[in-house]
This record gives sequence, C-alpha cells and structure tokens, in this order.
Amino acid sequence: MDNYDVKDTKLAEGGRRRIEWAEREMPVLRTIQERFKQERPLAGIRMSACLHVTTETANLMRTLQAGGADVVLTASNPLSTQDDVAASLVSHFEIPTFAIKGEDNTTYYKHLRAAMDHKPQITMDDGADLVSSLHKERREQLKDVIAGTEETTTGVIRLRAMAADGALTFPVIAVNDAMTKHFFDNRYGTGQSTIDGIIRATNILLAGRTFVIAGYGWCGRGLAMRARGMGANVIVTEIDPMVALEAVMDGFRVMPMAEAAPIGDIFITLTGDLNVIDRKHFEVMKDGAIVGNSGHFNVEINIPALEEMAVEKRLVRPFVEQYRMQDGRAIHILGEGRLINLAAAEGHPASVMDMSFANQALSAEYMVKNADKLEKKVYAVPEEIDREIARLKLESMKIKLDVLTDEQIKYLNSWEEGT
Repeated sequence: MDNYDVKDTKLAEGGRRRIEWAEREMPVLRTIQERFKQERPLAGIRMSACLHVTTETANLMRTLQAGGADVVLTASNPLSTQDDVAASLVSHFEIPTFAIKGEDNTTYYKHLRAAMDHKPQITMDDGADLVSSLHKERREQLKDVIAGTEETTTGVIRLRAMAADGALTFPVIAVNDAMTKHFFDNRYGTGQSTIDGIIRATNILLAGRTFVIAGYGWCGRGLAMRARGMGANVIVTEIDPMVALEAVMDGFRVMPMAEAAPIGDIFITLTGDLNVIDRKHFEVMKDGAIVGNSGHFNVEINIPALEEMAVEKRLVRPFVEQYRMQDGRAIHILGEGRLINLAAAEGHPASVMDMSFANQALSAEYMVKNADKLEKKVYAVPEEIDREIARLKLESMKIKLDVLTDEQIKYLNSWEEGT
C-alpha cells in the first residue's frame, strides 16, 4: 500500500501492541465489531475520518473496516497523532492514514485534502474541519456525501451554524451530544486526561494551587471534579447563569476571568470560543502562571497577543513554552495552546473512548440505513442507540438491572390510581 503519509512505518509493531492493549478496554466496540463482521452494514461505503490518531481511534477504524467500509483516516489536530499507531494502521491493517505528530499547517491541510480525495460518502469528524473543507473547496463532491458524524462540542457548534445559514448540504449526527458520550468522554475522560496532560508536561503538585477553569460544560465539570480531587482550589468562569449557578451549588467559586486572572496559578479553557484568555488577563497574571487548553482548537488562548507582549520566549520543558514579560513575569503556555490531554499525554483512557466510538460506529450504520429519510441538518444520536450502548457497557461490567413487573408497568401506564 502506498497511499499514506506517516512518520515511520518501522514504528508499526509498537503501535500494534498498544492498539491491542486498548482493545482490551473497549468491550462495547469489540461487540459491535463482531456483529459488523457478520452483517457488513457498511459494505462498499467510502468513509473519510478526520479524528485524533490514537490507539482508540485505530480500533474504531478496524470496526468500520470489519463492517465493510473503505476507510481513510487523517489527523484532526497536529499534535494529537500517535506515530506508532499511524504506522500500524498502514502496515498491519492496510488503512490509508495521513498523520504525523507535530505536522505544520501546510501538511495538516495536505492530509485533509487526501481524505477528501477519497471521495467520501460518509464523513467522520472531530472539529468539523473535513465537512467545512468539503463545503469550501470540493463542492462538486457534496452530491456524493450521504451523511456525516461529529465527535466534538466545537464541531457541533460549527455544523449548527452551517445548518442555520442553510449551508449544510447533508445530514450529520452530533455524536458529541449522546448521553453515553457526555458522561464518559466529556466528563470522566476530559477530567482525567487533562490532569494527566498537565502533570506530564509540568510535573507540578496540584494540591494547594488555585486552578481556574473557563467553562462549566460537561468537560469543565469533569475537570473541576478531578482538580478538586487532587487538592486544588477551583475557580470557575462562566457566561451562562444557569450553568454558573450549578457550579456554585457544586461548591466552586465563580467569578469573571478578569477577577480570576490575578489570583490563579493554573488556567485551563474548555469553552469552544475565541480569546477566552486575552491580553488583559495576561497583563495581570502572576509570575509563573500556567495556561493551557482542553477545548478543540487553540484559539481559546490569545497566543498572538502574548507573543506581542513577551520580550523573550523559550521552551523550558517539552510542551511548556515560557513567555517572559517586560516586567520580568513569566507566563507558561502548555502544548502550544492545543488540546493538552493529547499534546502532552495520550488522551482519554480506552474504556472512555469505547463509548464514544461505539456511538460513531452505530451512528454511521444508522446513517447508511436511513439516509433517504433524513434532512440536511444536525441530528441527535437516536435514543435507542444511546440506550443500547449503555446496556452493552453495563453488560461488559457484569452489572445487572432490575426489571419492572407486569404490575409495575400497568401502574406506570395508568392514570386512574392515585392516593
């Protein structure tokens, strides 16, 4: 196979061992893969996936391949690729993969165009770059696209904006919004893996530090929970009064970023928006402040403004850049402002991605079966898929549930019985 671009195919054997290790922690996806092998619901379907190239993603690609899909994979983030995994996908599984950790923007978009060259009928996105690029650069291909799926909050926001503008030309399922994805990926996955990335990059003690979290969505909730568990003093910044109230009732301090900036030791953004940490915040941060991002794109931190403000910039540790201010203060940016859990660590644990990628696989199957009935808009994951994934996960954990008796079912469906 010569249709690929990875760092070094000699890394493949180590990648295969890690892919197999992750598979052990992905029982739901494994169950789906076994069914897909028998039923081949994606037979003959060309799929292009723009996702983080990790061990867990590799197992999703294998599942889609088992279902009959002709799949191509490209990276959704320049720093999230695991080069040994990319090599293994090419060498052992013959899945065309275009991803190199640390690739520059030119290479990133060259790889994205390779995914578009595959002329996909189904797209699978993590941030909507693939869908957006198809609509901007390859409009002649849009007529062949049956549908797509989207993994992230950021991507769903972009796609809903496209739908609202009448620009979206095919249906997309917002895998990100599935309850089984929220609970595991966003809350438990982001919470743990972000802490993992911060510690690997800095080796600092979190206990006793003031930890500022921008955004209290599902990801922010998970990070706040984990940071508090590590002994940090957590502050939340928010724009939504209902969400801010929830953060207060969960026991966290809530204030504007302008008030948090002078007192925070560590700052992590998880909002999906632009310049959440801006010039005015850098101006008042403590000497030694650590700033990182766990949202999809690196625009949440205004790094260009910091570049203008700094008199010196140097790499002090892998994934830690120190910006020296005119007054002598040092501000540290983690992982170039990109997803720190993937830039400096390995992303979510496999057991977390088991749920997210089960949603991806079953949503792709659903789209193929129901494409002619769907409109050009963003859809939620069908409830029956969400519940089936929850059932399979519990089954894999050997956890059983109560079952309603006939009497209980009758009571719940009756309006006649009361006090």
